[in-house]
Amino acid sequence: MGRQACTVTSLSSGRRLSSARQTRNPSSRPATPFSAQTLSADGPAAPYLPAAREALAQFPVSPRALATAAVSENVSFRVTSEAGTDYVLRLHRPGYNTLEELESERHWRDALADSGLRVQTALAARDGRHFVPVSTPDSGEDSWRYASMVSWLPGEILDDGYLAKADGRERQRLFSGLGALTARLQNQAAGWQAPEGFTRPALDRDGLLGDRPRWGRFWEHRGFSDGERKLVLEARDRLRHILDDYGANRDNFSLIHADLHPGNVLVDTVGELGLIDFDDAAFGWHGYDLASALIEFHEDDDFEALREALLTGYREVRPLSARDEKMLPVFLLLRGLALLGWVHERPEHGEDEFFGGIRGMVVEGCERLISGF
Repeated sequence: MGRQACTVTSLSSGRRLSSARQTRNPSSRPATPFSAQTLSADGPAAPYLPAAREALAQFPVSPRALATAAVSENVSFRVTSEAGTDYVLRLHRPGYNTLEELESERHWRDALADSGLRVQTALAARDGRHFVPVSTPDSGEDSWRYASMVSWLPGEILDDGYLAKADGRERQRLFSGLGALTARLQNQAAGWQAPEGFTRPALDRDGLLGDRPRWGRFWEHRGFSDGERKLVLEARDRLRHILDDYGANRDNFSLIHADLHPGNVLVDTVGELGLIDFDDAAFGWHGYDLASALIEFHEDDDFEALREALLTGYREVRPLSARDEKMLPVFLLLRGLALLGWVHERPEHGEDEFFGGIRGMVVEGCERLISGF
């Protein structure tokens, strides 16, 4: 997949990220023997259990139990130590982020934790590394992955039925809190001095609308008719000009989470929100994070109330200009296009009702854009 990246070079920084490049199958190095052979996993995670064991042998954790947490491009396990502490063991998707980008994600996430945000923090391996290569059952040159461990963030994921069973007032309260949390994240990012060598992909004009967008060539989505594809390509050209006119500066562009959907937001027992899964973190427009939080609810009856709650919570922490707010429909369309690019690049996932709804929203949004919104 095509990619762009932004790299930070700072002569004044006292830290430098690892410069080691990915090499073919570095997992051939021997691992520390692993004794907890009774750990097991089933379903699509089962083939990755040997890799999980190999990884766990390299981290200072005595595992008591292991359970599948998620299987998508990444394979994630919940690990409970003998001391009763929970962690996430992640086998990172091959070829998506370089080692430098993974290290940069870790540095930013740790900085967010230091600023008071509820995010996962990294656990170093016994030898001090945070990402260790392990053999996996993936085919071809992808027969290994980087493995990492982070703390388990307590709470209930918002899209695991939590929002569906919440009443209107609670949904608005949660979205107000999410707006405030997003603003706090962007305040930290806008004022943060990243370490020398820091690099993450860019969701700038080319990263969103170039010939090889970060999330895929959305205009090639198999669900578009010829007429719809022509419309989308025309809208793509129009969106480029809109983003050029909007510009990118410290007030509207910095590091962003870039995948701020409710599946990556947790609420704890006292109602405090936290964020997980910074795998897609990128340099991008702040409005893209707001759109990512909203887009899944575009067909809900209370969409406008959720939108207003999100923006109200955001404004309580960080300014949002009238022009920034006016750009929100643009970023909703951009997020929709990115999601269609994602599913186009991954046909094995199929297209469910959600992506069908997104496709309809995108076509309507492109029509409105061409007609002048």
